[in-house]
Amino acid sequence: MPDVDPTAPEGAPEPGGAAEQAAAPAPPGGEPTTPVPPPPPVEEPVVEADPEPDPVAEARKEAAERTADLQRLQAEYLNYKRRVERDREVATAQGEAKVLESLLTVLDDVARADQHGELTGGFKAVADALQSAVAKHGLETFGVKGEPFDPALHEAVTHAGESPDVEVTSLDLVMRTGFRVGDRVLRTAVVAVVDPASTPVPAPAEEPVPGPPAEAPTTE
Repeated sequence: MPDVDPTAPEGAPEPGGAAEQAAAPAPPGGEPTTPVPPPPPVEEPVVEADPEPDPVAEARKEAAERTADLQRLQAEYLNYKRRVERDREVATAQGEAKVLESLLTVLDDVARADQHGELTGGFKAVADALQSAVAKHGLETFGVKGEPFDPALHEAVTHAGESPDVEVTSLDLVMRTGFRVGDRVLRTAVVAVVDPASTPVPAPAEEPVPGPPAEAPTTE
């Protein structure tokens, strides 16, 4: 209950009462204010609970991932192993080629001694053993008279003209034998080449073979 002012005369309106509220001045414009209704309540979205995970499906998924990882690691290991083996083979071939290249001059001396008939006795046995040893490592010789000329194998230093005995440019003289190991050329052959004849040489005419002498007629 509000406190009553004892000094106020009887019948005076109470402060804040209905009469005072009715006597309150209207807002500018002369229109009374309309109370603003409260905003409507906001509905919160319903969050559905996550389904329970299937342990069997999770185990299968994890097993598939581990299998894929193992397969990838195995493929990488196989590629690495092949690469190492290939590099080892290349290094071995390069080492053998260097050793064989250092023996080419010795083999040239052996070949010249053989041409002059000087490979006799113990010297011939050593030469045969040397040639057998280098042959086991794949060393081959090339460059023989009549062999077709190949610029990848032969080094032509002179031209010997034309010859009706060849159909393509061929070796006429071998000045230095060539050596190779497989497809790798260790040293080209130094040669003289001859070309086929530009105009064919006519074959000699065959002479008629005389027949037996005719018999003279007999008279009776």
